[in-house]
Amino acid sequence: MIAAIIQARLSSTRLPRKLLLQIQDMNLIEHLSLQLSFSKRLDKKIIATTKEEIDNEIVNIADKLNMEYFRGDSSNVLDRYYKCAKFFDLKTIVRISSDAPMIDPQIVDKTIEYYTKNNFDYVNNFFERTFPIGTEIEIFSFEVLEQCWKFAKKSSEKEHVTPFIYNNPDKFEIGCVKNLENLSEFHWTVDRIEDFEFVKSIIERTKKRPILMDDILKIIENEPDLLKINSHVDPFEGYKKSISDD
Repeated sequence: MIAAIIQARLSSTRLPRKLLLQIQDMNLIEHLSLQLSFSKRLDKKIIATTKEEIDNEIVNIADKLNMEYFRGDSSNVLDRYYKCAKFFDLKTIVRISSDAPMIDPQIVDKTIEYYTKNNFDYVNNFFERTFPIGTEIEIFSFEVLEQCWKFAKKSSEKEHVTPFIYNNPDKFEIGCVKNLENLSEFHWTVDRIEDFEFVKSIIERTKKRPILMDDILKIIENEPDLLKINSHVDPFEGYKKSISDD
């Protein structure tokens, strides 16, 4: 079984309760779930949220979407991920962040296929960035996740789940899926209100589902000024803060 664990919480410091923001009568989690429903290689989707009262609303959304969920630590996301995977007896885990509501299911499937056809411990599509930010996929086994859980010490490794892997490339066989064209200059992850406005602008401009990377690029090609909406936002702001906290 190949299962996606989607980390989700409402206490984001940069844009609190962002996952409840609505676009065309659907919140961001619902848009993400819809996108992933078009994956041909995912067997299950699980939401990993926190035990905090504020995240009762995340559980309500999971129930509404008929998705399984797990509640764990609010700050140690690695612990939450590990205990979620253990609870559901997962063997192969696809890590997806809930702030990527326009995740491309074709990129998800391409990355899963690369992982299953090769002998890597861990595969992502951003170790050498060629895909837009907001299309990140990570795949690893439960055994690899368990090693991270046992040996990760830095706060950034616990907050972001997988840095222990790529901080220790001598311990793991790491693979990376690359796009033919370098599109890393684009980003449509939702960290700030400007990011939400950009994503909202894209979703409102197409009725097609799923919305694929090429669809987004076509809209941008026709309306390049859309990029100005969130061009000043640093999509790596959160990770940089975690590194400084180390």
